[in-house]
Amino acid sequence: MAKHFTPEFKLEAAKLVVDHGYTYVKAAEAVNVSHSAIPRWVNKLRLERQ
Repeated sequence: MAKHFTPEFKLEAAKLVVDHGYTYVKAAEAVNVSHSAIPRWVNKLRLERQ
């Protein structure tokens, strides 16, 4: 079963990469999610900021 995360959670996780210089793997470890989820959230944040 897939985990569901709030938009706020995804945003904060993405900000670890975009604003704080974390790698995808380090950000995933910091918030305890799969490393494959982080790039999607980061891409969404970057698109929203354009």
